[in-house]
Amino acid sequence: MSEWNGISEFVAVAETASFTAAAKRLRLSVAQISRQVASLEARLKVKLLYRTTRKVALTEAGAVYFRHCSHALEGLLDAERAVSDLQATPQGKIKLTAPITFGEERVMPLINDFMALNPQLEVECLLSNQLVDILADGYDLAIRLGHLQDSSMIARKLSARRRHVCAAPDYISRFGVPHTVSELDQHECLVGGSGYWRFMESGKARSIKVSGRIQCNSAYALVDAALKGLGLIQVPDYYVQDHIKQGRLLMALDFYQEPEEGIWALYPFNRQLSPKIKSLVDYLAEHMG
Repeated sequence: MSEWNGISEFVAVAETASFTAAAKRLRLSVAQISRQVASLEARLKVKLLYRTTRKVALTEAGAVYFRHCSHALEGLLDAERAVSDLQATPQGKIKLTAPITFGEERVMPLINDFMALNPQLEVECLLSNQLVDILADGYDLAIRLGHLQDSSMIARKLSARRRHVCAAPDYISRFGVPHTVSELDQHECLVGGSGYWRFMESGKARSIKVSGRIQCNSAYALVDAALKGLGLIQVPDYYVQDHIKQGRLLMALDFYQEPEEGIWALYPFNRQLSPKIKSLVDYLAEHMG
């Protein structure tokens, strides 16, 4: 018996919540659909569906199996499209995740531009600062910042970022510029969620605990406070680069700046041949840089 027997039928039933609708979609009889799903459950030795006279619902095991199977079937379709060159443009659904603020600021505007160019695509995006399990949760793509730990994925560098320490000219005129990290305890620091700032000193990475009257886990709120002369901030460059160019913020402690961090597209090995994933990652790499 083929390991794939019954999977298409099960996925169709799960997506439509109906044996009749699944049979119509696959152009099979309801009896055939029912036999294939029952055979699949027997082979797996687990119940995948709750069946009543009114509806069909996934069991807990069925929900897990459906998540993996639907992703696998989509991968098979992508493979067929890739090798037979059946599509000139990307099509299908892309499920991706990215950090919240970076996703709002940089990723989603590019995704929206990409979607406008590819009307046959669908996208589902989760913006979260939690590291989701890409494989287990059925994601095609994740945007990650900084050091990567998961070696089981393909990683492509899209761009890079640096953290800048800066303050408004008004603050600098009143309190001066810190010249060493040890001088930070003499300054009003606008503190993020962690309470620490990161630097390189004598070739070694250092985390310095900072303090001040304002602490907030929103970089936008801290930038606003800095622009109003309330203190020094340390945030990634994309929050402040326009303010620095316009002279609204002045940089400090450049000598102690950490090396740049990578901004990465991370995706499973089985997605590397997918035309839609390749097109999106190419687009992000071109425009994010």
